[in-house]
Amino acid sequence: MKKYSRILKKCPLFDGIEEDDLFRMLNCLGATVKSFDKKYAIFAEGDPAKYIGIVLSGSVQIIQNDYYGNRSILSSIESAQVFAEAFACAGLSTIPVTVIANEPCEIMLIDCNHILQVCSNNCKFHNKLIFNLMKDIAVKTIIFHQKIDVISKRSTREKLVTYLFQQSKKAQSDSFDIPFNRQELADYLEVDRSGLSVEISKLKKEGIINNQKRHFVLL
Repeated sequence: MKKYSRILKKCPLFDGIEEDDLFRMLNCLGATVKSFDKKYAIFAEGDPAKYIGIVLSGSVQIIQNDYYGNRSILSSIESAQVFAEAFACAGLSTIPVTVIANEPCEIMLIDCNHILQVCSNNCKFHNKLIFNLMKDIAVKTIIFHQKIDVISKRSTREKLVTYLFQQSKKAQSDSFDIPFNRQELADYLEVDRSGLSVEISKLKKEGIINNQKRHFVLL
C-alpha cells in the first residue's frame, strides 16, 4: 500500500487524514487493490452494490446502455478519484451502471459497510472518513446536475457549447483538455457523432472555438 501514498493523499476520501493513520485505516477497512485491462468491466450492471472504488492509476468510465444498445457515458473518473460510492451508500442491492477500465488501471476496492459502520477499534479517523465520504457524494451530485443541464439542451450545438463552457470554468481557463475522444464526447452528450463533428467544424469556422483532438480553446 505504501507505493500508493502519493495518489491516496490526493483522494478526497482521505482528506485531512495523516499518512500513518491512513495505512492503519486501510488495513482496518480491509482495502484491496486489483489490476484491470483496458475495456474490462470493473463493475457490471447487476453486480452487488457494496464496494467503493478508488482509481490508483489509469482512468475509468461510468456508462449506461439503454434497451436499444445505445451507450451513454455518465462520467469519467481519473486518478485519485472515487466511484460507485453513491450506489453503495444508498443500500441498493445491485449497481445500475457499468464501470469500464478506460485504459489499464489499478483500483482500490473498499466494502462500504466497513466505512459506514464504526469498527470495534474505535479509530479516531473514522468520523473524518465518513464526513469526507458524504462531502464527496455531495460534490458528485452537483456534477450530475451539471450533466443534466447539458443534455437537457435541445440541439447538439447547445449541448456542446454548454459542456465546453462548463469545462472552461472547471479549468479556470479558456484553453483546456476534455477527458473524451470524439465518440466518447458524443456518448456523453447523447448525440450522434457525425452531427457532433459537423457542429465542432461550424463553431471553428465561426471563430467561436479552436480544437485539436481533446484540446479546446474558447475564442
